[in-house]
Amino acid sequence: MNIRSRLQKIEESIPENVTLVAVSKTKPIEDLQEAYDAGIRIFGENKVQEMCHKQEVLPKDIAWHMIGHLQSNKVKYIAPFVSLIHSVDSFKILSTINKEAKKCDRVIDVLLQMHIAEEETKFGLTPKEVEEILSSDQFKALEHVRVVGLMGMATNSSDQEKVKQEFSTLHDIFEHLEKTFFPNLSYFNTISMGMSSDYPLAIECGSTMVRIGSTIFGQRNYN
Repeated sequence: MNIRSRLQKIEESIPENVTLVAVSKTKPIEDLQEAYDAGIRIFGENKVQEMCHKQEVLPKDIAWHMIGHLQSNKVKYIAPFVSLIHSVDSFKILSTINKEAKKCDRVIDVLLQMHIAEEETKFGLTPKEVEEILSSDQFKALEHVRVVGLMGMATNSSDQEKVKQEFSTLHDIFEHLEKTFFPNLSYFNTISMGMSSDYPLAIECGSTMVRIGSTIFGQRNYN
């Protein structure tokens, strides 16, 4: 099955209110072009250098999403063009994005990454840390960054109940923050959760954005 056929199958299984991010990390330009020709306009990358290279050579109407852990010193390279940063896990990175966005005369949309999995290796904020950030005067002074929702990764497990519980937790945190910090603000509307292995379950639990790679492009080659 080619990329176009796989994409069609996935798109048929996703409700209209859910945005598909094609996770193209490690994939060659030709594969991205094939997905683009099949109608995909949102690509997710996890390495700054790779994203910058692909952005230079591919069509300019692509929305680039940074989904990987982002270091402060790399923000300046993607600030001129990145559409959404999923992986904001500290006030420091939020502040850096604001600083670099200001230089580009832009407002950059971001998601706060929540730690919902049991695995210690996953990055992310606790609910308490998020509330501290959102209620701080320093956050309120940021004019070039806009928090539009949350992102989370469930435990890599075959235990569907565990995964479902973690997704539901993220949805609950989103609803609480929406009521507390973003009442009547329509831009706070994104819950990015669900990947190739678990996106149907994530959608069931309220995801509005899924990050799908191997189901579109096939298994990754990290060599």
